[in-house]
Amino acid sequence: MKNDQATIRDLALKLNISISTVSRALRNAPDVNPDTKKAVLALAEQLHYEPNRVAQSLRIRKTKTIGVVVPQIAMHFFSSVISGIQEYAAQHGYSIMICQSMESLDTEKSNIHMLVSNRVDGLLISLSSETTNVEHLEHLLAKKIPIVLFDRVTDALPVSKVVVADHDGAFKAVDYLIRTGCRRIAYIGGPEGLSISNQRMQGYRDALQKHNLPILPDYTIHCADLQNGSTEATQRLLNLPERPDAIFCMNDPMAILAIQVLRERGVRIPDDISLIGFTNEPVSRFIEPALTTVAQPAYTMGQAAARLFIGQVEDPDTFTPRLEVLPTELIVRGTTRRLK
Repeated sequence: MKNDQATIRDLALKLNISISTVSRALRNAPDVNPDTKKAVLALAEQLHYEPNRVAQSLRIRKTKTIGVVVPQIAMHFFSSVISGIQEYAAQHGYSIMICQSMESLDTEKSNIHMLVSNRVDGLLISLSSETTNVEHLEHLLAKKIPIVLFDRVTDALPVSKVVVADHDGAFKAVDYLIRTGCRRIAYIGGPEGLSISNQRMQGYRDALQKHNLPILPDYTIHCADLQNGSTEATQRLLNLPERPDAIFCMNDPMAILAIQVLRERGVRIPDDISLIGFTNEPVSRFIEPALTTVAQPAYTMGQAAARLFIGQVEDPDTFTPRLEVLPTELIVRGTTRRLK
């Protein structure tokens, strides 16, 4: 089927001028006669001319496209990050291609291979829960392909990163639990190799140490399954000879599953056990009782990641890796006791 989309050649033929003159007029080059430029732009609008992005990318060696890899698009946090990335990218003439790893290292690798094969200018990545070895990313850096990591990052790569203050957010959450009278506080986190899980666990531990409370091995549980692992973890905590009187979960989905288990076991929240999550997913406001959580600025994270990436791509000679740490906020709701 013939492609009826107008080309630069069509414009040149209709106006009886050279292709190079049309190209310069469309770029608003100063060496083109104003009347000629006006005629070119008018005809381009009339014929609904659209630039050939493939031809442009071959000429300038850029596609103005950013590859984005997230663990799960369905999570509100990551969809909000993507919104921030997309808005900032669009404002600066870039488009994005989005893939999800589904928490699989192999899928993450295949996503990245596909994006690079489609000649994206570089990648914004939040690592999967299985990603402890980053050789696949080291190979990209050796090829001078720009990478910015966000949320789930690694210290093994000399790239720009955008994270939230995971340690401080966790510290504030556990400190609040202690100040409401909780003394036996458990932590349910993700895999031990996951950066955000480790940072939040350390904040949990530091808050306990600040108040001279013991760090009990049975009260710290790492879940390989980020989707359903907290169900079993909560059951384990409830079966201990001495139950915790509070649980801090690495994220809101884990905390919501924990609430379900506590209610099934007849545990009163927060009278018997207090609970805090992390992320501030929209659903956390509407469950019963509403979830106390640590809010993180997902949209701002996306904008920051896109800004760092575009700055690196457009000015590579002055690039040095940067770390941006965004603040968190403790939001107190019904799953925790009030301060006396």
